[in-house]
Amino acid sequence: MEWHLVLGFVAAVTPLTLIPGTSFTLVTQQVIAGSRSDGVRAAFGSACGLLVHAAFAAVGLSALVSSSARALTVLKFLGGIYLIWLGWTTWRSARRGVEATTRRRWRLPWAQLGGFGQGMWSNVLNPKAASVYLTLAPQFLTSGRPITPQIVMLAVAHIAIVLVWLLFWTSVVATARTAIDTPRFRRGMSRLAGAVLVAFGVRTATSS
Repeated sequence: MEWHLVLGFVAAVTPLTLIPGTSFTLVTQQVIAGSRSDGVRAAFGSACGLLVHAAFAAVGLSALVSSSARALTVLKFLGGIYLIWLGWTTWRSARRGVEATTRRRWRLPWAQLGGFGQGMWSNVLNPKAASVYLTLAPQFLTSGRPITPQIVMLAVAHIAIVLVWLLFWTSVVATARTAIDTPRFRRGMSRLAGAVLVAFGVRTATSS
């Protein structure tokens, strides 16, 4: 694969990565409610979620989703519901305390994975992440050559950008938290993160 295509993909996907979204908000929430390591786990979970979309694209499943309006609608709806649930539980943790949240009886199957699982599923069910491999990546593929190696190279570049940005932001939030770590600050930031996640969820579930 020509390097100028990889660099073109990097130039196209970097602005999308830097726009605050679900992963950005989730990493912030994990650091505020937990620790720097929780934010790191959420960042790596988000990266693994991108691997799922890349794998789908490599085996042609993304083409099936893009050709089926119903499949894409289902993906958006599931992603929106998940984000709303994540935002609501984040708000609950701020109102009742982290201990009360960890004792709740109802959990999604991947809840025990913590920040990593939340980060991964937030991207697996994220139409924005899927669209990178449905619409953007194909513009940088060379016809007549095997698709899988090209998708792998683009995915590696994409994941590297995401990890650098999210790990940098994790350090920023962790440093700020150390400077102004008070119960009121934690509650306020957790509530803000929860509200943003719910908003993202509603937008995702209702987007056309």
